[in-house]
Amino acid sequence: MHVYMGKVIAISNQKGGVGKTTTAINLAASLAVLEKKTLLIDADPQANATSGLNFNPDSKDKKTVYEVLTGITQMSDVLRKTEIKNLDMVTAGIDLTGAEIEMVDLDKREFVLKEAIDSVKENYEYIIIDCSPSLGIITVNALTAANSVIIPVQSEFFALEGLGKLLNTIRLVQKNMNPQLTIEGFLLTMYDSRLKLANQVADDVRRHFGSMVFETVITRNVRLSEAPSFGKPVILYDALSNGSNNYLNLAKEVIAKNGTAVNAAKNEK
Repeated sequence: MHVYMGKVIAISNQKGGVGKTTTAINLAASLAVLEKKTLLIDADPQANATSGLNFNPDSKDKKTVYEVLTGITQMSDVLRKTEIKNLDMVTAGIDLTGAEIEMVDLDKREFVLKEAIDSVKENYEYIIIDCSPSLGIITVNALTAANSVIIPVQSEFFALEGLGKLLNTIRLVQKNMNPQLTIEGFLLTMYDSRLKLANQVADDVRRHFGSMVFETVITRNVRLSEAPSFGKPVILYDALSNGSNNYLNLAKEVIAKNGTAVNAAKNEK
C-alpha cells in the first residue's frame, strides 16, 4: 500500500457562477488521468460536483459527506469509485444544508472535516474540496482542512469584487484554525480572448496578484459546459476539446508546483 502526502486543495470563491465546481471536477479528473491518486469531496449543498460525476444527489441509499460532518459515520465508509481510474469521490446531497445547523453545538466544529480527511489522507496524493459559495461553517471546515486554496476568478467585470471577503475569511482561518493555509493560486476562468474586457480583467488580476495567478487560463468552451449534464468530466466527454486541454495543463501546473515544494521540504530535512 502506497502512503501519500495527501495535499488538500479547497476550491473556493463566495461568488457563484465563476467555474468553481467545473474546476473541482475537472482538476480532480485531470490529476487522476495523470496517474495521481485523487479524492474529490463535494462540500457544497447544491451537490453539483456529485451530479457532474454521475452520482445521484437525491439518492438515500448511499452515505454522503453529511454523515461524516454530523459524526454519524467515518470518511472511509463514504468513499466511492468514479469511472476514472485513480479518482474517488465523497458525494453530497440536499441534506448537507442541515449540517450547518447541526454542527453548531459540536465540540471543535471547525475541525470535523480535517479530522475526517486526516483519516484517509495517506491513500491519496491530492484531495480536492468543492466548497459552497457561502462562507458558513462547512466552508470554514474545508479551509481548516486544506493545505491551500485555488480561487477561480471569472474574466468579467466585478471579478475582483467579493474577493476581499474570501481573502478576509482565509486570513481569519489562518489566524485561528489553520496557520499553514496558503493560496495555491488564482485561476482565470470563462476567458474569451476576443473580448477586450476579458483581457483587461486578466491584466488586472495578474497585476494585482502577480505570480499567484496560474499561467493556465480556462477559456470559454461549449464542451466544458455541456459535460456535467452528461455526468462526465470534460476529459471523458471530449478529450480533444479546449476545456479538456486547459484542465490538463492546470493539473500539470499544480503537480509541478507541488513537486517543487515536496523536494524543497525534503532538502530542508
